[in-house]
Amino acid sequence: MTTPNNKTNHLKLLKQVLRPVLRGSIALIVLSLPFAASAQDRTITLDEAIKLGLENSKTLKLSNSKVEQAISQYNQAKDQALPTGKVSYGYNRAQIPANRLALGSESINLPSHADAYLGILSLNQTIFGGNKLKYARQSTDLLTQVARLDVDNDKDEVVYDIINSYYNLYKVLQSKKVVAQNLSTVDGQIKQAQRFFDQGLVTKNDVLRFQLQRSNIEVNGVDLETNRRIINYNLNVLLGLPEGTQLNIDQITEADRQVAPLASYLDTAMAARPEFKQFALRSRVAAINTKSIKANELPTVGASAAAYYVDVSANPIPKSGNFITPISVGLTASWNFSSMWTNKNKVKEAKLEEQQVEINKNITTDRIKDEVNQSYQNYTQALEKIKLLQTSIEQAGENNKILESKYKSNIASATDRADAETLLYQAQINLELAKADAGLAYYTLLKSTGKINK
Repeated sequence: MTTPNNKTNHLKLLKQVLRPVLRGSIALIVLSLPFAASAQDRTITLDEAIKLGLENSKTLKLSNSKVEQAISQYNQAKDQALPTGKVSYGYNRAQIPANRLALGSESINLPSHADAYLGILSLNQTIFGGNKLKYARQSTDLLTQVARLDVDNDKDEVVYDIINSYYNLYKVLQSKKVVAQNLSTVDGQIKQAQRFFDQGLVTKNDVLRFQLQRSNIEVNGVDLETNRRIINYNLNVLLGLPEGTQLNIDQITEADRQVAPLASYLDTAMAARPEFKQFALRSRVAAINTKSIKANELPTVGASAAAYYVDVSANPIPKSGNFITPISVGLTASWNFSSMWTNKNKVKEAKLEEQQVEINKNITTDRIKDEVNQSYQNYTQALEKIKLLQTSIEQAGENNKILESKYKSNIASATDRADAETLLYQAQINLELAKADAGLAYYTLLKSTGKINK
């Protein structure tokens, strides 16, 4: 017969056993629930993410503004070839307090004041200025092309940042799926262990072992959710989406890609990277700058025309006989020959700038080659890692089945059973992460060759 005390003890024991199970089940339900209704769910593909990111990128808007600025500077250089004109009109009044001038026996009385109106209209045109205006136009035109290549380079960076965040979010979401799956599996093991415990086949420590394993998985799930929120927020900012949007990613299906030899990727980088096109333009700019400085040693020729209106009457309205209108036309040639010995060091400095452009090109070439090689090695390593992890999962799965059977037959301990589960769980996570790493490594390789946005 069961006494009230025994009944109370049984209830306490039952609560102790069920409490971790119920707590774990609630956590699993929370993990599997959709996000809050106030947040907007959106499943997005990589192509959609790239399109949105390019449309909303503040970096690209700034780069395009710099292109417009370069075009404006080019138009200003063209404007310098236009003639310059100036018109002015002024009034002068002279007061003459001492207006009598004695010249011996004769004297001249001047008026007490005098008024004059003077108008000037002038036009000036440089006919030959040592080709400096032509060099200015050529230089600013080349710098405009450099600015356009900056936009291409910035676009590659924006696309890569989007891809990087996209794959990182995919890795977290895949890991969360594995966590949820393993929580469900461990819950089954806890129930089975509890039944064996009730039958006296296992000890309480065996049940606690599975409960501890579940708690460790839950902790991993909490870390993953924190990372998901951070990455999700950053990706929303990149794409220009509302901050509360909860992004979901479908399974990424990466087609089998054939890995070409390293030399092929190096050749592609040398041909496609915008940096090399920019160096070619900057080299031409430096050469033109040298020519422009040398042009300081050449003579200049200019033409001018001017018309004057001089009225000495007090009436500002022109009246016949009170004003004159001289008109002048001139042609001026000048040569600052001292520049032949004062300009030589400026030319030398310009030559050094040409050499520096070439040196920087060689430095960049070495850096890009290193970047391509590192990206290539990382990608091939990621592919090899996937193959090894697939084998690892097969081995871990077979080991888990064997120990599951042994545990049910009471041949293996709960510790061995839990270790087998952990090995399989870790192998599954590693494979999902390796697949995502391989996809990101592929796009990193494309970026290093200048083909990520092509």
